[in-house]
Amino acid sequence: MRNMEVLVLKIEDPGCFWVTMKGCGPYVVDEVEYTNLNAEMNQFYDKSYEDVDEVKPLTVEEGQICVVFSEDLNCWCRAVIKSIMYCMDHYQTECFLVDYAKNIFVKTKDIRIALEAFMQIPYRAKKCRLYRTKPVTLHIDFCENTAKIVPAKRWDSAAIQYFQNLLKATTQMKAKLCAVEDNTFDVFLYGTIKDEKVCINDDLVSKNFAHFEEAKENTGSSADYQENRTSLSVESLPVKTVNPALAFRPVLFQEKVSTDLETGLPVSSVFLKETYQTSRTDLSESTASIVKAIPGLPFKEDTAVHTDRLQQFLNSDPLKAHIIEDDQQFQNFQNLGEERNFVFLSNKIEPSSVLETAPLFDDLKKELTRKKRLGPNFTESYCWPPVARGCDVVAISYHGNDPFLYIPPILTFLQLGSCYKALPNTNGPLALILCPGWKKAQLVFELLQTYERCCRQLHPMLIILGQKKEEALSVKIQECEVIVTTPYSLLRLFEHHSLLFCRLCHLVLDEVEVLFSDAAEQVFTILDCYKKDVSEEYSAHQIVAVGTRWNKHIARLIKEFMNGPYIVITTIEEASIYGNVQQVVRSCMNSERISVLLKILDFTHNNLQKVLVFTNTVNEAEMIHKALKNNSIFSLKLHKESEFNFKYILEQWTKKSNSGTHVVLVLTDDCMQYLGIMDATCVVHFGFPSPRIFGQRLHSVSDNFCNVIKDSSVDQEYTKARSVILLTENSECHELGILRYLQHAEAEIPPELHDFTAKMLEAEEDQKFSRPLCAYLKTFGICKNRTVCPDRHQINLQIDVPQNIPDKIIQTPGYVTILPLHIVNATNYFGRIVDKQEDQYTNLAEEINEYFKKPSNKISVKNVEKLAFYGLCEKTLFHRVQVVEISPKEEENLFFNVKIKYIDEGRISQVQSYHLLHLPARFQCLPPQAVEFIVCKVKPIDNEIEWNPKVTRYICHKIKGKLHEAKIVHTLGNTAWVDPMVRLTRLSGFKMLVNEYNVRSEILSTGLGTDNPEHITQLQKLYRHRKVLDHAKNLNPLSMKEDTAGPENASNPQNTSIQENSTENCNASKITFGNHPCDGVAQTKEAEDSTLHQRKCFYPEIKWFQNEETVTVKVKIASVADYKCEFSKQKVVFSACSGDKLYLADMELHQYILAGKSTCIIKDKEAIIVLMKEKKGAWCKLLKNKNLHVSFDFEHWEDFEDKSPFSVGTEKRWCTAAVTEECVDSSEESGTESDE
Repeated sequence: MRNMEVLVLKIEDPGCFWVTMKGCGPYVVDEVEYTNLNAEMNQFYDKSYEDVDEVKPLTVEEGQICVVFSEDLNCWCRAVIKSIMYCMDHYQTECFLVDYAKNIFVKTKDIRIALEAFMQIPYRAKKCRLYRTKPVTLHIDFCENTAKIVPAKRWDSAAIQYFQNLLKATTQMKAKLCAVEDNTFDVFLYGTIKDEKVCINDDLVSKNFAHFEEAKENTGSSADYQENRTSLSVESLPVKTVNPALAFRPVLFQEKVSTDLETGLPVSSVFLKETYQTSRTDLSESTASIVKAIPGLPFKEDTAVHTDRLQQFLNSDPLKAHIIEDDQQFQNFQNLGEERNFVFLSNKIEPSSVLETAPLFDDLKKELTRKKRLGPNFTESYCWPPVARGCDVVAISYHGNDPFLYIPPILTFLQLGSCYKALPNTNGPLALILCPGWKKAQLVFELLQTYERCCRQLHPMLIILGQKKEEALSVKIQECEVIVTTPYSLLRLFEHHSLLFCRLCHLVLDEVEVLFSDAAEQVFTILDCYKKDVSEEYSAHQIVAVGTRWNKHIARLIKEFMNGPYIVITTIEEASIYGNVQQVVRSCMNSERISVLLKILDFTHNNLQKVLVFTNTVNEAEMIHKALKNNSIFSLKLHKESEFNFKYILEQWTKKSNSGTHVVLVLTDDCMQYLGIMDATCVVHFGFPSPRIFGQRLHSVSDNFCNVIKDSSVDQEYTKARSVILLTENSECHELGILRYLQHAEAEIPPELHDFTAKMLEAEEDQKFSRPLCAYLKTFGICKNRTVCPDRHQINLQIDVPQNIPDKIIQTPGYVTILPLHIVNATNYFGRIVDKQEDQYTNLAEEINEYFKKPSNKISVKNVEKLAFYGLCEKTLFHRVQVVEISPKEEENLFFNVKIKYIDEGRISQVQSYHLLHLPARFQCLPPQAVEFIVCKVKPIDNEIEWNPKVTRYICHKIKGKLHEAKIVHTLGNTAWVDPMVRLTRLSGFKMLVNEYNVRSEILSTGLGTDNPEHITQLQKLYRHRKVLDHAKNLNPLSMKEDTAGPENASNPQNTSIQENSTENCNASKITFGNHPCDGVAQTKEAEDSTLHQRKCFYPEIKWFQNEETVTVKVKIASVADYKCEFSKQKVVFSACSGDKLYLADMELHQYILAGKSTCIIKDKEAIIVLMKEKKGAWCKLLKNKNLHVSFDFEHWEDFEDKSPFSVGTEKRWCTAAVTEECVDSSEESGTESDE
């Protein structure tokens, strides 16, 4: 058994310690897997907070597997309950975190159920002990006056201390696995101490801290011992073996496998080994190579385990049904491993999976080891070799935003001074790292500073420049060999330093997809300058681009600016985009999928076609196979109840076929992993996939990814591989993720998918309705990362009512005096609104300080309560504070930290609980005074989303604690938008005030800020949209009048005017968005709001037609600005704005519909609403009651006749007459007022 790198997590003694295994090996799971698991668990359990009872266990007992939240790690963790104890008024449990080897205490009410989906990966922390190394002690015999070392039952403190010191001194740790017993690994431990390798087992023995235990013979007396112990040594191989890879999986998912003693393979699957190996694709150095790396057992064992389990899976009978259910968990685990360890390579690369063999210089390896970075991860193992050789590299990975993909090998290459001797002897960098923003550039620069200490002096520089020319002129590039900057800053620098590129050899594009998305023009300008200044006489010239997603501009980067690049893609979905896989979406009814599939399989090409049809159920697979057989299409099928032989299916798939031959295999997802198919030409997603399953299915066509970059003659329109998704009315679970991928892949997307996704996005926003309003939306008027932002992006009138802002300020025009006390960033502050006539807070603050001057009044709080108000002394001043959060772990201690908010200043801090003082009730009467102020119409330059710290520091120094005059243009919740905000100064000797400075102008003067004229407009648009929706909701009285109006009332023009008048007054609850209508701007805004309230609601012209399953309603409205369509079982409410008109159609339907499957889309000058009928058949009319604005669409009358499900006879004529009568009545009454 080979040695594996380990990292020690926790030490109890040499017989009990926990490690995590690194690198690649039979029992190693990539750290990316655990990162993804943590992200998924956090997302799930955080979202389930509202329905917490659903994820709480009914009972709690020792040894139970569960999920708990760790305050120290700030995440949800898998755990095992070690003990339960009763404390005061609650039960408390001691839990062991199985991935981190930590013990924490948790209240039973905070324990969550561990879902099976989160228990597929083995525990990260492996419990180990030194193999055959047992404790000893010094035994003193006073009778015989002798002392000798004898075996002991427990380790003494000296041995434990020595063992701990020994492990702390090691720079690298390796373990050789010898046996597994009761979920504990017996290991030989090896450590590198001062460049010498030491066997920890031997060292403890040599120092007389331990002794070696002799191996027990396999006799009858030791049967119990052998039953529980599994030796992995060749000398003593037992009859039964356990796969050690499963040893630290949850007990529920472990199992034993009978093994052939000669081959080490399961007996029933030896004959399949050659078959499995022949299905693998040979790698070729001359062509694009597709490499699939899977962590787990060595190749022979891994293959055998899979194929043996497949035989049980495929040839199951009722007696084996329970085995299959347990196997499902194992399959999911293997799928996840395969998915995360895919790699696409344009050229063959030998990966360096261990730090010892990595192409880095020795001092850097030592520094990485000292910093606990024990080795390259999966992507780094393929990226480091070509980057260290000076080759052009493009790397796309799940963690492609990690600078360690390029920093270590770039630093290694920069040590080769001989490569740069031919360069001109001028000032200029050798390496340039372009980052998408100042924050990422700061991170990269700090990493360079950390690791350049172990190499020759490179003098790295971080250059972030504003728009001031003087700043660029003042930059001195002397002895600097590495520059970290952004595209915009670099171009400003280049204007005044024309020789910047003359020595440049290495150009790195960090987060390349973001660079091309936000600054494509600037990046290509830089690349042109780099290419222009590159001379062939200089040897080293390299471009490295790393990112998380493929971007269409990367193709141009590779073709025009790179020379024979190495392309490394470890994300299957991104590799399929690079490989030019054609993504096709076919929308159809669920009942029409078979006919659509047959059209897809209408083979017209003469090329060999291998098609995989993936289904979600066995019934679907059987149905498809039967349909293909009936249509004379040769097909194979594979699922757990299939009668086909696995060997036969592989032979049929892999046998050499002539051009024009077609092979179709219908299978379920759970059989996918066993086949190892990678040469399919087409994948049909008959069952709609989840994003994870979607990626696994795409892996089946990976051999046919086009290496478009290598072969520039390949027609972009021609693709060897296709992926076809069948979209039906039932495909609702994962459409949002699939749509985003299809948009990224630039696939043609049907309108149905767009419409449904819009609904899902709206539903997502509704779930965030109780969250705070997005900070970016407030500060800049737009949120760039709306899909992943956790906060809401719409107005919640229940939360966003004005707070801490005096009513008279909202109602009275004019300026207010504000005092900024806490500066968040350049435009966002917390402070108070100061009343110059009578400032209540100033009086209160004086009283509080006077009160606490008496020592007898300083009463410490014994029981701290969340959200309660207390007093706090800070230097010589006393403040009112509110407890925001108390850590459950801290609460157990006598003194603990609490998070507090200064309610009159707005800042957040942490203090010890004993510092909090009892605050009398009379000091709590005045409401909190802190208000959030945002300076309008200014934002950071260069599409940044955060202010540069330079600007924030400058503004903080200028405005903090000083009175300013500000004009409030908007208020929302506790936030006031101000423009302008000025500092006034009184001229000495004159009764005159002058503007000392304008805060917005000061920000612009730094050169790091720019105008943001759309700021207020975006906020107004957001508010108007919410107002339109609320306006529509409040119009129920109008809809009732329309529904109850009979034909005689409908024909009366006077009724219409009454309805309009009721519409005008329906929105009685007016909530002011522009709460401070002062001067011209505010008065204009107030007039706009007033106009919005007073305008009439119009009922739009509506036409409708139907088929057997749906009703199509066309709402005629020109230039729809904002719209909303709400569906219920027997009602549809449509509202929209067009120009200065508000349209509302509240329709009570004649019959029931399926609200979840009904859609609304906007096309040209009309809205098209498609209603899915609950029961198939024709409707005699659309609405329950007549409406003069609704009529039948005669243009679709012929379609209605052809597709009508009614039998020919009286009933059909009656329904036709009813529809016609309704249309005629409506047309006759068209003289009443409409929107004309």
